[in-house]
Amino acid sequence: MMTDTSEADARFAEWMHANLHRAAEHFRLTVTGEPLHGWIGRSISAPVSKDGDQYWLRVVSEDRKWIGGDFWTGNLDANIFTDIAKPRVLDVYEWEEWRQQRAEVMTRVPGHPCSPTDALRTVVDLPAEWWTELRRTITTVAATPTRRVNTDQEKLADRVGQRFGDSVDPTVTEWETVHGDVHWANLFGHRFGLLDWELWGTGPAGTDAATLLCYSLLVPDIAERVRTTFADILDTSAGRLAQLYVVARLLRRTDRGDYPDLAEPLAAHARDLL
Repeated sequence: MMTDTSEADARFAEWMHANLHRAAEHFRLTVTGEPLHGWIGRSISAPVSKDGDQYWLRVVSEDRKWIGGDFWTGNLDANIFTDIAKPRVLDVYEWEEWRQQRAEVMTRVPGHPCSPTDALRTVVDLPAEWWTELRRTITTVAATPTRRVNTDQEKLADRVGQRFGDSVDPTVTEWETVHGDVHWANLFGHRFGLLDWELWGTGPAGTDAATLLCYSLLVPDIAERVRTTFADILDTSAGRLAQLYVVARLLRRTDRGDYPDLAEPLAAHARDLL
C-alpha cells in the first residue's frame, strides 16, 4: 500500500520557498521570477536582481550526514572552468535549520533550457555551432584534472552487475573528468550553456556522451545527432561500458517511477549494446 505524501511534500515545498526568500534577504536580492524546484524538491532556484543586474539564486537542503561529499561544493568548485558557457558562483551562504541549507548566487546564462524535463520528448532545432560547442565543452571538462569523484569502480560495478549480471565485464580501463548530469534540462539553446555542476568529477570515459544519448532516445533524430557528434567516444569499448552504466543507472530510476516512457528504449538500447 502506497503512502500519500502529498501533504508533507507541500509543506516541504513551502518551507523551501521560505529558505529561498531568507537567502535573497541575506544577499539583498529581489526575486524576479517564478521559483523552480529541483529533483525531489531538495533544491529551489529563481532569477533575482540587485541594482539592475540579473543573477540566479539557488538553495539546496540536505540532511547534515550527507553534506560532506563532493556534490555539496560542486557548483563553486566548477568555477575553475573559465572558458566554457556555464554559471559562475559569486557568493555562498549556509545555515542550519533542521537540515543544512546552502545558498549560491550565480551569474545568469542567457537562453532557455532545451527541454523542461531531463529526457527530451520533442525535436529541438539547434544550430551546428551549438553541437560544436557541446563537443568542445565535454572535451574541455574531460581533460581537466580533479580530485573530485563522480563515479568510482565500485559504484559502476554495483550498478552494472545488478542490471546485467555476469554478461558485462564492469572493469573501467579509461577514466576522465565528467560533468555527470548532461541532460536536456541542463542544456541551454540556441546559445549553448551547461548548468548544474553539482556532481562533476572523475568517472568512466564517455559518461557525458552516454548520458546525453540515453536521455535522447525518445527522439530518434536527436539521438542520432548525439551518436554522430560523439561517435569516436561511444563506438569504443570504454564508450559502450559507459552507455551500459548509464542505462543501468537510469533503469534504476524508471523502476522507481521516473521516466516511465524511457524504460523500453533504454532496455532496447542495452540489448543492442550487448
